[in-house]
Amino acid sequence: MSRTLQLAEQLISRPSVTPDDAGCQQILGERLGRLGFRLETIESGPADFRVTNLWAVRPGAGPQSRTLAFAGHTDVVPTGPLEQWTSPPFTPTHRDGRLYGRGACDMKTSIAAFVVAIEEFLAAKPAPRLTLALLVTSDEEGPGVDGTVVVCNALAARAEPVDYCIVGEPTSVERCGDMIKNGRRGTMSGKLTVKGVQGHIAYPHLAKNPVHALAPALAELVGINAAAGWDGGNDHFQPTSWQVSNFHSGTGAGNVIPGSAVVDFNFRFSTESTPESLQQRVHGVLDAHGLDYTLAWTVGGLPFLTHPGQLVEAVQEAIRDETGIATELSTSGGTSDARFIAKICKQVIELGPVNASIHKIDEHIAVAEIDPLKNIYRRTIERLEALETRPVPR
Repeated sequence: MSRTLQLAEQLISRPSVTPDDAGCQQILGERLGRLGFRLETIESGPADFRVTNLWAVRPGAGPQSRTLAFAGHTDVVPTGPLEQWTSPPFTPTHRDGRLYGRGACDMKTSIAAFVVAIEEFLAAKPAPRLTLALLVTSDEEGPGVDGTVVVCNALAARAEPVDYCIVGEPTSVERCGDMIKNGRRGTMSGKLTVKGVQGHIAYPHLAKNPVHALAPALAELVGINAAAGWDGGNDHFQPTSWQVSNFHSGTGAGNVIPGSAVVDFNFRFSTESTPESLQQRVHGVLDAHGLDYTLAWTVGGLPFLTHPGQLVEAVQEAIRDETGIATELSTSGGTSDARFIAKICKQVIELGPVNASIHKIDEHIAVAEIDPLKNIYRRTIERLEALETRPVPR
């Protein structure tokens, strides 16, 4: 059994549902500590939702050493109905060339590959110029307010630089390395409450139905989404998308006009839009229809983009040399903790396993792709180490 597979199984066996790390970071810290990493545990959050974060650093020997950080999360989503799993979700199991278990794909195998890649690199080059780091949180699948963002804020406060970062999110589509994310769209949610007057359904003149009042405005917002769009996107990003996720109204009785209607919606937006511009357009539509409403906004993350450069090129070359694949750059999909890291690091990409089974019952990864992923990470470290004789652009 490969060392990467062994470590992946060890991590999968820990039931680390958000925010419980379940001892995963201790396992990682013990291995990194033996390699000379300085370990820092940063806890955050209330007592009933305590998040554990690990920041591990091994300074390079160069006079102005760049820092390459690997980032990921040890927490996993809940298992769902246990009876629907073919094998227990926290018992690593092999079937048909696949490793099954919660976190096998998202993203404990990536973390195992990070660590073993670092071990192999340091075995061959014990005193590299490059500074190596690992950032791991137990709050990526949850609210995300006490995890990676807390570590990034701490690094920014003490001016500790990160020059490159690889986030191990599962980005591949059909084969390991066929797609990497060099950016992500922003995310912004809104909770709209339209006020009406509750009353008997047989006496509508004595009530005011908020659903009826909202319907024309909602149709206009849907029309913007379906027709011209909120923006046209650009060469790197799809056009901004707006979607309703929940609609609540009524008391449950069939003879009562509701007193309010609540709509939850979300924007996934490109760099062609800003939170302010999108908010202004939504308020413009609602105001034009004369609605009595309140609207609470939550900006979950801003869009970011890493243009082709040292990190992207190093990863592309590593993937090509290991797999023969010419990888695709993409900004599609949801958000990740890369949105926080991009605020303190100019070059951030996401690279990990095939994502077809993430968050599903019987989550799995092909065993044959585990060591190639580790090798891609190691080859990337080697390429960035080779750049350490050049001046540091910051």
